[in-house]
Amino acid sequence: MAETTEPVTMDKIVSLSRRRGFVFPSSEIYGGIGSTYDYGHYGVLTKNNIRSLWFESMVRERDDIVALDSAIILNPSVWEASGHVAGFTDPLIDCRTCKLRFRADHLESSQCGRKPSKKPGEFSECDLTDARQFNLMFETHVGALEDEASLAYLRPETAQGIFVNFKNVLQLARRRPPFGIAQVGKSFRNEITPGNFLFRLREFEQMEMEFFVPPDEADRWFHYWVDARYNWYTNLGLRESRLRKREHDESERSHYSSATTDLEYLYPIGWSELEGIANRGEYDLTQHTRHSGTKLEYVGPDGERYTPHVIEPAVSIDRILLAFLVDAYDEEVVAERQRTVLRLHPRVAPVKAAILPLIGKSDDMVTRARSLYESLRKRHVVEYDDGGAIGRRYRRQDEIGTPFAFTIDEQTLEDETVTVRDRDSLAQERLPIDGVRAWLDDALERPWKTPKGD
Repeated sequence: MAETTEPVTMDKIVSLSRRRGFVFPSSEIYGGIGSTYDYGHYGVLTKNNIRSLWFESMVRERDDIVALDSAIILNPSVWEASGHVAGFTDPLIDCRTCKLRFRADHLESSQCGRKPSKKPGEFSECDLTDARQFNLMFETHVGALEDEASLAYLRPETAQGIFVNFKNVLQLARRRPPFGIAQVGKSFRNEITPGNFLFRLREFEQMEMEFFVPPDEADRWFHYWVDARYNWYTNLGLRESRLRKREHDESERSHYSSATTDLEYLYPIGWSELEGIANRGEYDLTQHTRHSGTKLEYVGPDGERYTPHVIEPAVSIDRILLAFLVDAYDEEVVAERQRTVLRLHPRVAPVKAAILPLIGKSDDMVTRARSLYESLRKRHVVEYDDGGAIGRRYRRQDEIGTPFAFTIDEQTLEDETVTVRDRDSLAQERLPIDGVRAWLDDALERPWKTPKGD
């Protein structure tokens, strides 16, 4: 095998995602809608795996974090209290010539609509407006009448649904700080300049956890969660050479944050935020206490009383999926033919194994292959495929990241053994057909490290 050295571009990721049914442009038959995507079968399976692995790490394996699923449309007073109505804005600039809109703070990374080699404002025909603030929340109306009294918003983050439920969870879940509340759900932001495929979307799925701690423990827990979240990615195969921690300086941080660290991944667009971990202090609980009149505080059995500080790891599943696709994408030459393969961690891969009869028209092979498939699908997501030459079927599975393929061939009919093919090394070995289920269970639990170099 000979590895290629060409860089992984966003075009390659978009092409593979479309070709293999991970992601499609939304409403495509009507021309689509900007930076909005639909997930196909393999995209859904991969997102489900990411979501499950996050939930396992955050909730199932811990005693100090509980789950929540709050509403997408909250009382609009929530967003007034949180500061989103007044301050959730980006600086917007219009070009009167090309009619494009740009974020004023992103002009250095933007392209002129008439002359892409130039930045907005550098071309002689550019005619830019002054910057004005643009609120990123999507507005909607609740009820039959569309007036000011019915105005509501699609949530721009899941966090506020957690804060307004703090008292409910504190009482009913019988927790005391330090403890966390985790939530997964859709969020919506009317971005001025969305783009770069799944990196910046107007509709995205967030995974957020608010960890409530005694004020004097906030710094320790902040550093704990920065390290814990970094390790979660490396344990699932992201290369450390492509992942880094970047602390925000004071000018970058939100006004309520005393510390923020981004976990940045080296996407094809450069180093960019994958996940953010912030020490939000007592800001959110204090704001909602002030605006709602309900005290959101912890009162201990001995009478101690305080407003907990909050440590927040927040991430978009879409950005995680994009990072995994980029990190896993590989091209190599095998037997003088180029092979494209997704070297995904087996626990992330959408399909865990393929079951392939060598000859799709052989009744004996098909019968045994179908029987094995029915046995394995009770425990894992597996695929049966008998269409086309065996080499083409292997390549299809390589492109969706399937780590193992079990082939039923002539020898299977003689001694009831099958061939198992490893996606990464292409090594093959034979197993008793009745031992495949136990072998696959064990293989999916083994430690895995990407064979890709830096």
